[in-house]
Amino acid sequence: MTTKEKTSQVQQWTNLAQQLRVDSIRCTTEAGSGHPTSSMSAADLMSVLMLSHLHYDFDQPKNPNNDHLIFSKGHASPLLYSMYKAAGAITDEELLTLRKFGSRLEGHPTPELPYVDVATGSLGQGLPISVGIALAGKYLDKLPYHVWVLLGDSETAEGSVWEAFHLASFYKLNNLTAIIDVNRLGQRGQTELGWDIDAYAARARAFGWYAVEVDGHNYNEIERAYKEVTKVTDRPSVIIAKTIKGKGVSLVENKDGWHGKALSKEQEEQAIDELKPAVRSMVFPVQKPAPGQPAPERVRKNATLPRYELGDSVATRKAYGDALKAVGAVNPDVVAVDGEVSNSTYAIEFAQAFPERYFEQYIAEQQMIGSAIGLQVRGKIPFASTFAAFTTRAFDFLRMAAVSRANIRVVGSHAGVSIGEDGPSQMGLEDLAMMRTIFGSTVLYPSDANQTAQLVEEMAYHGGVVYMRTTRGNTPILYAPDEKFSIGGSKVLHESDKDQAAIVAAGITLHEALKAYDQLKDEGILVRVIDAYSIKPIDDETLLAAAQAANGRIITVEDHWPEGGLGEAVLEAFSQAEIPMPIVTKLAVSSMPGSGTPAQLIEEAGISAHDIVQAVKALIRNKLIRK
Repeated sequence: MTTKEKTSQVQQWTNLAQQLRVDSIRCTTEAGSGHPTSSMSAADLMSVLMLSHLHYDFDQPKNPNNDHLIFSKGHASPLLYSMYKAAGAITDEELLTLRKFGSRLEGHPTPELPYVDVATGSLGQGLPISVGIALAGKYLDKLPYHVWVLLGDSETAEGSVWEAFHLASFYKLNNLTAIIDVNRLGQRGQTELGWDIDAYAARARAFGWYAVEVDGHNYNEIERAYKEVTKVTDRPSVIIAKTIKGKGVSLVENKDGWHGKALSKEQEEQAIDELKPAVRSMVFPVQKPAPGQPAPERVRKNATLPRYELGDSVATRKAYGDALKAVGAVNPDVVAVDGEVSNSTYAIEFAQAFPERYFEQYIAEQQMIGSAIGLQVRGKIPFASTFAAFTTRAFDFLRMAAVSRANIRVVGSHAGVSIGEDGPSQMGLEDLAMMRTIFGSTVLYPSDANQTAQLVEEMAYHGGVVYMRTTRGNTPILYAPDEKFSIGGSKVLHESDKDQAAIVAAGITLHEALKAYDQLKDEGILVRVIDAYSIKPIDDETLLAAAQAANGRIITVEDHWPEGGLGEAVLEAFSQAEIPMPIVTKLAVSSMPGSGTPAQLIEEAGISAHDIVQAVKALIRNKLIRK
């Protein structure tokens, strides 16, 4: 490149960067809120990336060869949206709708815009999700796209960032580049490391990354860094850029107290005068990748599911592994990730059958869910599994998966006191409540192996965040192999026109309910027994019919805390019904368990067959029952 050409290129980078700064100020001032200064610090970094290294066809956002640009630093959305305007993807008029009701330009990026892969803004999530996208590109799709992720310096304090650092290094993701915008100032003052970019680099290199340190406002250094990292073939790379928050405007430049604050109209005019942009609404060309055809729409192919015979006893966790393997055999988009417990969750069945589609996440549950979210960006059907107790570590990722409109499947095994001797740290007594609170989620809790297998296949083709709770111990086979189960359904195992109460259970407690049924029947008391395997959505119709047939007497029983689980799902169904509210007795784990055999712990928790029998009898004796 000649000196003249180089000067021209620097001028182009400068023009775009200044336009990005001006537009970041304009849209936040118009909104009256937002993060202009956090956007301004990274403008030079994004200018060089956009003009010289990003390959993206904004006319075809589904082009599989497109690079992926993730703003983990989601509060810098004004910068991202300004880039979209500069690329001609959105208009100036739309840019100025930032943060307004009904606008696609929300305060933090979401897939309301087709160029946004996932929602960000909860810090520490963009890099873990990018690992999943990079895994798909390198190992599954084998496509040339590169994944670029912009991080803020403050968010590197999040443990999830370092989970991503270690997994990306382990999988040698040379198609992944992190860009850390080290602008020194966080929300309330200086960050932990300030401008010590050597410390950031040392940490990255310790995790096995290729690290480059640059002045984030020196275009030649930035360009050299991008060229350098794209030549790395054996590891992920990170550009650590020393920048100035609010760069270019003396009122806010490197000033504390301006985080998340918009400039006034008068301040906006002064800032634009000071920035002296050479262009204001120029469209800048972005290099397009080679054309590619998006994957064809997924066609469901029914799997040959495992079959378990009546009279056998099989753990639902084992059925999960068997069924996942069967579904994976007919659908190459099915992939699995696990938190180093695959020999217990039985994801190992899939891992051994399809090692090229299994990605071990080790004991890093946030990264596990992040990888699943990233994999589904690329059209994969990810199943993520670990003990139910440890899914709680990843709750924020699960919450944000819903904001991302992500389609992921999560399986939590070893749930409840029924796991036995391991004690309460392993029991996962909160998982149903946690998963029910996630927007649009589906929550399943099968009680036998054939039911589990059917529901695993249903999960594969169901949208949103889908959770299945599986049981550690073997349980009797209740249903024939050809029995059908659907999401939102339930099964009535016993009913008559003389039912005096209805027992609603799922998973391990359904077996206790069946024992209770036999005991009550021997005493001449008939009850209805409902297997509410779909906890969300729950089968309202069956519950309402049971309440009416059983004189308004309902007992729910669950291996879970009383808050937020099956019992409250049942109560919610009745609260929305146009019938008198039945009397509902909730049996749940109400005291802190310890170690013991499953039978001892179920009895101690008050959710055994004996406890169900006593609850039924107490309800029948209750003179306040609706007639």
